[in-house]
Amino acid sequence: MSTADETSLAVRRMLRRTYGRTARFYDFLDLPFEYGRYRRIRPLVFEAVGGVQRLLDCGVGTGRNVPYYPAGADVVGIDLSCEMIDRARRRASRVGQPATWVQADVVQLPFATASFDAAAATFLFCVLPDELQPAALAELSRVVRPGGLIVLLEYVLSRRPARRWIMQRVWAPWVRFAFAAGFDRRTTEHVRTSGLTIAERRFVYADTMLLLVAANHTELNPT
Repeated sequence: MSTADETSLAVRRMLRRTYGRTARFYDFLDLPFEYGRYRRIRPLVFEAVGGVQRLLDCGVGTGRNVPYYPAGADVVGIDLSCEMIDRARRRASRVGQPATWVQADVVQLPFATASFDAAAATFLFCVLPDELQPAALAELSRVVRPGGLIVLLEYVLSRRPARRWIMQRVWAPWVRFAFAAGFDRRTTEHVRTSGLTIAERRFVYADTMLLLVAANHTELNPT
């Protein structure tokens, strides 16, 4: 195993431990943001996906996206943490949303090529370090059919000096400790160099929450 592979594996193990530890408290920790911001924004992700037959939701956490899944879609939700998956499964059961739940790593997806019409990820790529993002995007491009959409909702650092200072000095240490996340990921850059085509890029909260809609143009390998 190369040094890069060992580093990647160590990071993923750290993320699994972090979310295994915080799963029972996650909804409480995130409550002000969920009710103050996220629940008004999550529907935009699935409106962008449109009416698809088969959808992959990556990094489902405790299942906050569940109420917004497209009607009639066959949804598969994945997360690195089995503790998070358990909570997502219970939330889906409470609201009567059928879905399939799989403990899986977005950089090594256990699905066949072109097996989904679209994929979505909310706040997953601000958890993934930059060195893992190209591999994750390559896997999403593989499992989403050509012409399908990959929709990402992510935090970015504000360009406004005062807000940027607060994010870096006040919030960044907390989100790094609690969620192993960061505001400084170069996700847009990685999407642009991945072979995906950005169909839409817009801020949905101030200049800190970004919605990225990318079209997959990966061609299937001939058999």
